[in-house]
Amino acid sequence: MTRSAKRAVVLLSGGMDSCVCAALAARDYAAAALHVSYGQRTEDRERQSFLAICQRLDIQDNLVVRNQALRAIGGSALTDENIAVPTSQVIGHDIPVTYVPFRNAHFLAVAVSWAEVRGAEKVYIGAVEQDSSGYPDCRPAYYEAFNRVIKAGTKAGIIEIVTPLIHLRKAEIVRLGLELGAPFDLTWSCYSRQDQACGVCDSCALRLRAFAAAGATDPIPYAEKEIV
Repeated sequence: MTRSAKRAVVLLSGGMDSCVCAALAARDYAAAALHVSYGQRTEDRERQSFLAICQRLDIQDNLVVRNQALRAIGGSALTDENIAVPTSQVIGHDIPVTYVPFRNAHFLAVAVSWAEVRGAEKVYIGAVEQDSSGYPDCRPAYYEAFNRVIKAGTKAGIIEIVTPLIHLRKAEIVRLGLELGAPFDLTWSCYSRQDQACGVCDSCALRLRAFAAAGATDPIPYAEKEIV
């Protein structure tokens, strides 16, 4: 089987990391892209980015699903309007309130189900451990454990979650994306706004620092920019 005939599913939120991950998947596989809306503050803007990235990368097989459980459960600033999105300056060493409890397990379950139906052997996710907010479901051990669950719980047991960015620094992800021609101009990372990126939430700050460290210009609009 040629590389282009092999199938993969890529989880594509519309953010910077998932966009680079999608570019890798589209380069090496017949990729299908999956987007999960879960009642997050910026879900409309993220879905817009997802569709635009799919078009730019020529990923024609795409699926948008809605998860109602995560917003109903709450407990995160991304899904509960009563919990303020903190600025990056107040993010400490503890897991921040922007963590959505066990979110990636929900996403991966849908992706693996779809991969099994499609006959895909890989599920790509743009999880990053370095230079991240410290979410527990972005650690290598988490994906190693999930792969064991997949092996035990699918018909053929051959689907594998791959995390090609997990050990990279954010600046390295920017450089890789530029090499791949990933459409950063179409991405959205902001936790709180949909018109312009706020520039001060943790996600915006990490992104701005990454582009600065890579010596590149972030092409999306910001309302303000934290000094990096």
